[in-house]
Amino acid sequence: MAKEVKTNAMRILEKNKIPYEVITYECDEFIDGLHTAQKTGAPVEQSFKTLVAQGKSKGYYVFVVPIAEEVDLKKAAKTAGEKSMEMIHVKDINTVTGYIRGGCTPIGMKKQYPTFIQENARTFDKIYVSGGKIGCTLKLSPLDLAKIVRAQFADFIVK
Repeated sequence: MAKEVKTNAMRILEKNKIPYEVITYECDEFIDGLHTAQKTGAPVEQSFKTLVAQGKSKGYYVFVVPIAEEVDLKKAAKTAGEKSMEMIHVKDINTVTGYIRGGCTPIGMKKQYPTFIQENARTFDKIYVSGGKIGCTLKLSPLDLAKIVRAQFADFIVK
C-alpha cells in the first residue's frame, strides 16, 4: 500500500492536534471548486476556496469563500481595514502563498496573512478546503480552521 504523502497543512493540523479528514481525488491539473466538490462528493455549500487579495497598503489578505460565491472587493477592503482591495494575479499565487492554483489552502502559507472566513461557514459542523496540493481536500471544523490560521469570520461575498 502506498504511503500517504502529508502536506504541510496536514502536518500543521496534526502538530496542533486538530482532527481532520483527507479526501483525495484524481486530478492532474487545476479544476475549479465546483468540479472538485463533484469529484469528492463534498456538499457544494460546505466547500470553500482560498483566495488571496492585496490591499492598497500592499499587504496580502486571505479569504476563505464558498466555492459558488465571489468576493465583494469593497466589502473585503472594509473587512481588512483597507481603502481598496484587488485579487492577486494567478501567476503570483505560488510566490505569495507557497501553494499552486487549485492547491491553495489557508493553512501553512509562506507567511501568516490576515485571514477571513465567510461567516456562513460557522453554520456547518465541518467544511471542506484544499489540502495544500491538487487532488487533496481537507474536511474539518470551521472553528478549528479559524483557530489554526487565526482567522476572523466576516461577510465579504457578493450578494
